[in-house]
Amino acid sequence: MASGTARSERPTTAARRTLRDGARADAKPAPVDLGVLTSHLGYLVRRAQLWIFQDFNRTLAALDVRPAQYSVLTVIDANPGLTQMALAHALGIERARLVHLLNGLEKRSLVRRSSSASDRRSHALHLTGDGRRMLARVKTLAAEHERHVTERLGAQQRQDLLRLLAAFASG
Repeated sequence: MASGTARSERPTTAARRTLRDGARADAKPAPVDLGVLTSHLGYLVRRAQLWIFQDFNRTLAALDVRPAQYSVLTVIDANPGLTQMALAHALGIERARLVHLLNGLEKRSLVRRSSSASDRRSHALHLTGDGRRMLARVKTLAAEHERHVTERLGAQQRQDLLRLLAAFASG
C-alpha cells in the first residue's frame, strides 16, 4: 500500500464507547422496572443513604473524615469523658468496630483515651485540641453537605423526613 492512501481502520473515541447493543456507554441507561422494591422502605432508605454518604464523603474529602468518624467526634465533643461502651451503645456501633475507629482517631491525635475515674476497666474519651479544631472544620463542611441534601429534597420534605426517621429511630 502506498503511504497516505489507506490508513488503519481505528475506531473513534465515540465508536469505542458504543456498546454491543448500539447504546452509548456515556448515555443514561434506559429505566429498569424495580418491581415491588419501590414499595419497600428498606430499599428506598438504603438508596437515600448511599446518595447521602457519597455526598458527605465528597464534601468532606479534603479532611478525610467519614460519617462514622464524624458521629464519634460529635458525640465525644458533646459528652467529654464518655466511656467507649456508652459511645458504642449510643451510636449503635459494634464494640470491635468502635475500637478500630477510635484507634484511627487516636493515631491522628484527634481523640484521647484515659482511665475512667469511675471504672478503671473502661476508658474515658476526650477530644484533643486538634480534635476540637478538626471538628469545627468538619461541622462547617457537614453543614454544606446538609445544604446539598436540602437542595435535593426541599426544606419542608427534609424536615418531614427528619421527624419521621427520628420517631422511627426512637421507637
